[in-house]
Amino acid sequence: MRYNALGDTDLRVSAICLGSMTWGVQNTEAEGHAQLDRAVDAHGINFIDTAEMYPVPPTPETQGESERVIGSWLAARPGMRERVVIATKVIGASNNIPHIRDGKGRLDRAAIMAAVEGSLRRLRTDRIDLYQTHSTDRHVNSFGRQDYVHDPARDGAPIEESLRALEELVRAGKVRYVGCSNFPAW
Repeated sequence: MRYNALGDTDLRVSAICLGSMTWGVQNTEAEGHAQLDRAVDAHGINFIDTAEMYPVPPTPETQGESERVIGSWLAARPGMRERVVIATKVIGASNNIPHIRDGKGRLDRAAIMAAVEGSLRRLRTDRIDLYQTHSTDRHVNSFGRQDYVHDPARDGAPIEESLRALEELVRAGKVRYVGCSNFPAW
């Protein structure tokens, strides 16, 4: 397996990242564990991606199950946490998932702090290597949707508040690095 630096961080990640968005719905916990074992032990994959909203499709009954599968896998394999790089994500307002934080999935400080604590608990770890905002906290055209109309009421939390909260998590040692997922380049 080829390993690369993740951006300008000290994280070395496998060229292939193992996604987990089916664990808990399309795949059982045992199947998730088997996929993780094979990816790590047989193929050298060390980069695992998940999110607080997984599995997909997101439902109240399964929310967070993918993180829980990873957490139970880590708990059953002493020393494994040091071998893998775990990335997870916090939803923003544009994810529009009403059962997470009572539909208040914004990227404000309170939501980010609540989300990271839930992820750490489900993952059974004391730190997240890469913590990402899953999407913007603003209404934007994405995933083929072309209905943008500027509405400041839909703009979510100020980006400065989101960044301060993420910085606080890094300083506290709960998160090593931060990033973003599903953000338009502009």
